[in-house]
Amino acid sequence: MVLTLEDRIADRVQRSDYRDWRDQVTATGGCLSPIRLFGAWQLHNLDSTKTLAHLGGDVMVPCGNRRASVCPSCSDRYAADAFHLMRAGLSGGSKGVPESVAEKPRVFATLTAPSFGPVHNRPTTAGGKTRPCTGCGVFHHPDDPRIGSAVDPDTYDYVGAVLWQAHAGKLWHRFTIALRRAMARAAGLTVRAFADHARLSYAKVAEYQRRGLVHFHAVIRIDGPDGSRDPAPSWATVDLVDHAVRAAARAVRVESFRPDGTVIDLVWGDQVDVRPIRAASAHQVEDDTGAVSDGKLAAYVAKYATKGTGARDTTDRPIRSQLDIDHLHVSDHHRRMIQTAWDLGELHFYDGLNLRKWAHMLGFRGHFLTKSKHYSTTFKRIREDRRAYRAAETLERLGLTADEVIVVNDWAYAGSGYANDAERELASGIAERLRAQRQRQYAEEDAA
Repeated sequence: MVLTLEDRIADRVQRSDYRDWRDQVTATGGCLSPIRLFGAWQLHNLDSTKTLAHLGGDVMVPCGNRRASVCPSCSDRYAADAFHLMRAGLSGGSKGVPESVAEKPRVFATLTAPSFGPVHNRPTTAGGKTRPCTGCGVFHHPDDPRIGSAVDPDTYDYVGAVLWQAHAGKLWHRFTIALRRAMARAAGLTVRAFADHARLSYAKVAEYQRRGLVHFHAVIRIDGPDGSRDPAPSWATVDLVDHAVRAAARAVRVESFRPDGTVIDLVWGDQVDVRPIRAASAHQVEDDTGAVSDGKLAAYVAKYATKGTGARDTTDRPIRSQLDIDHLHVSDHHRRMIQTAWDLGELHFYDGLNLRKWAHMLGFRGHFLTKSKHYSTTFKRIREDRRAYRAAETLERLGLTADEVIVVNDWAYAGSGYANDAERELASGIAERLRAQRQRQYAEEDAA
């Protein structure tokens, strides 16, 4: 007799170890692809003559993937960490950042990729009324899969698009250098003297557009020379930062080469958006003047950090062969970008770009969320704080303190994921329940 999925789920729930298994899945937050470990955790007294606590056997730990398409649970955790990282640098009052940062010149800037050919779009008027596509003249539905794809694939510059994508991180780095120079020039200072008067702090996140190219959203803040606790100089204004961002975006370029040796200058797109950030007091991301509220902005930016490529149903894992590309369920436009990255990656000309490794990311090789050293805390520090909190909870439950025990961990990798589709389905249900609980909690806290 062939068992259905419902039969297999019922069988798993009725097993004697189900409650322990369910508790382990819950402890991971409902991770859909947990890492399984085998071994033991022990607490010893300081001279190791006595074992005070012991946990052994099989355990699960979260996969930690940031992409919502791979693991919603771990993606939520990453987004929460990104939110706290962003908010600390925006509003202060936590993670070692003073509240005074909210009084400093801050802007929310968006830098886009240039055009590599007309794509299907859904433009709107200033009043929000939909206009016909500028490429084909059709009124596209918001969910039309053609949006973002090339109007004429045969003339679209896929090589240029992939090369721009592969150099986007380098272009951002040069932008930050040019931004410091532009601000120094606007303040009447030399670049060397600028460091004695102010410090540029930022956090930026990459987001894929429907056409498969990234653009960068960045929170940019001006501190005094000693960092977040130092007041910004009097000449540092939002208008000055706005002007400097636009000037720096126009000035930077990265030189690369096409397969035939032709030079290609990689630059930012013409659309550069810069908006002032005001202290959190409203419930909308921006007000009628276009100013952005910092309270909502942190969540707005953190959301982008968990998104994938935007290529529907594509893989979030590296491409291993041409056969992988042939069997991807993606649009023709995204397939061409992946294919172009794969083909360029075969040329020794582009060895340093590792394009085959990053073909599944449409050529983009950078981190999705990066920040300057002094913007706020780090992901590492946030995770260390979480581990320390959990360790303190365990010690308190056992009536012990950290200075009277030695922690011994001895774990070995035992596998990844769940044993079968029944376990995956049950884990998915647990994840949905936990996510709903978190969302209710966040809504209650936000309304308080």
